[in-house]
Amino acid sequence: NLLSSSLMFLALRNALRYFPPFHHNILAAEFTQELRQYGHIYMYRFCPLIHMRAYPIDQYPCRTRQAASIMLMIMNNLDHAVAQFPQELVTYGGNGQVFSNWAQFRLVMYYLSEMTEEQTLVMYSGHPAGLFPSLPSSPRAIITNGMVTTHPSLLFVNPPKVFFVCFPRYGQMTAGSYCYIGPQGIVHGTMVDEVPLRKRHEQGWLMEVTSDIEHCIQRIREAKRSKAPLSLGYHGNVVDLWERLLTEYERTGELLVDLGSDQTSLHNPFSGGYYPAQLSLHQANQLMATDPARFKTVVHESLCRQVAAINKLSEAGMFFWDYGNAFLLEAQRAGAEVEKEGGGATEFRYPSYVQHIMGDIFSLGFGPFRWVCTSGDPRDLTLTDDIAATVLEEISANVTERVRQQYNDNIRWIREAGKHRMVVGSQARILYSDQKGRVCIALAINQAIADRRVSAPVVISRDHHDVSGTDSPFRETSNVYDGSVFCADMAVQNFVGDAFRGATWVSLHNGGGVGWGEVMNGGFGLLLDGTEEAAKRASLMLNWDVSNGVARRCWSGNSNAYETIQRTMEEQRQLRVTMPYPVQDEDVLDRALQG
Repeated sequence: NLLSSSLMFLALRNALRYFPPFHHNILAAEFTQELRQYGHIYMYRFCPLIHMRAYPIDQYPCRTRQAASIMLMIMNNLDHAVAQFPQELVTYGGNGQVFSNWAQFRLVMYYLSEMTEEQTLVMYSGHPAGLFPSLPSSPRAIITNGMVTTHPSLLFVNPPKVFFVCFPRYGQMTAGSYCYIGPQGIVHGTMVDEVPLRKRHEQGWLMEVTSDIEHCIQRIREAKRSKAPLSLGYHGNVVDLWERLLTEYERTGELLVDLGSDQTSLHNPFSGGYYPAQLSLHQANQLMATDPARFKTVVHESLCRQVAAINKLSEAGMFFWDYGNAFLLEAQRAGAEVEKEGGGATEFRYPSYVQHIMGDIFSLGFGPFRWVCTSGDPRDLTLTDDIAATVLEEISANVTERVRQQYNDNIRWIREAGKHRMVVGSQARILYSDQKGRVCIALAINQAIADRRVSAPVVISRDHHDVSGTDSPFRETSNVYDGSVFCADMAVQNFVGDAFRGATWVSLHNGGGVGWGEVMNGGFGLLLDGTEEAAKRASLMLNWDVSNGVARRCWSGNSNAYETIQRTMEEQRQLRVTMPYPVQDEDVLDRALQG
């Protein structure tokens, strides 16, 4: 039982630390009610009445624009148009929070409003530890999330109890680092809640929505036969849909799905991340609270059903891949048939999209680079779109064909992005770029700010799901085969290196994408304000932010990374990377071992 008296006592005591004792009688009663009703203390009385959105940077009451940029990004992460469950401070991924409670939000915004350029805000899993003296060149905020010293399953018996007592907090990736930019960054795909489904439909990310499984099958068939583009959201349980697609194939011989994946929040399988097909939403929520052990069994049964349908469709010709959200990992734990014969610890019957697609792209230095126009003016976004596309067009003349292909795809994306009206929340854009592209785009945007062609500063950032930002054996580094796949040195080094090379804020998270204990990831935000100092910071930090991961991938034996870091060293005389000598005759190993 999560609501044991000792845990409730601890949760209440922890929550009341934020307030003077003369408020404790009133607040203790309110917080107890929240614990019993929601299983967590959100401190709803402190939820601000202001319309939560990214306001223009000059409207924030701050002593430094660096602090104002962080405030802007925080409020964008909690914008109702952006966030998945904004009242619970969840930005995306089912439980990826910006803060644990609304008092933390208010205290952070207060600290940022008071901060000078000789102070740094220290954040412990959503808790503001305070403002500490630092250098003007230091980050204005250092964020860590979920940095437990042991696997969370050993803390208070299971992870939900950690959340229950309010510490630590699960920050996902860009939720806890304040860098989520809405569905351009990730359209969270597999869920059972109709509210976010309708939200994405209203925003134009879904063309149609249906709760009728027969109508869903009909529309898939019509779109497939007419070859008409269609984004269709089905409000129902995805297991039922997989099984219905299988039934249709067995009945008619028509395979309606060529490509398949799953984006359920299976980093959190037993606390709302996965709803089993056997139960309604209401029944699942009830069982989750009253009999967690039984709920776990039902989830495992549902996963086995889901995998059984996927396996049969795959045998019929569908190509299925793992998104990297722990679907295959949890299915394996449930006893589903996902094992790869002769595979390693991180390999399954189906490929990870990182192993088969993104791994090579990461090894070329390409990853999700993004920026936010802090003016909130769409004209600034249009101009920065043009700057980015022009930069890539100019530098693509002197690159390899493999890199040029990536540039061309992203040039097309940027040139067409505006007309598709993809912005939700802040005036932001994302593209995939390599090291040279990122640096050149950042410097060009910074110059445009200096020339006043762009009206206000621009925040540059990236997804943690990137070349260097994440060590995750089941996703970002799943194509590392030298035995170091479970090491997290790269992500930690990236966080530290970004901090002293010029980032405005940095973050390091345990968990994100695949769950606590399965991944270490980090990110940054950097404010471009048109100054020479900003240009120096951007160049130094972005070069490191990519080269770090390429160097690690090179050392693991990736040939793309080897070629990429070799070219980078030729262009940057100060960069010296330890290069591997491959074993050319593996018989040498056999003879040595046999002798």
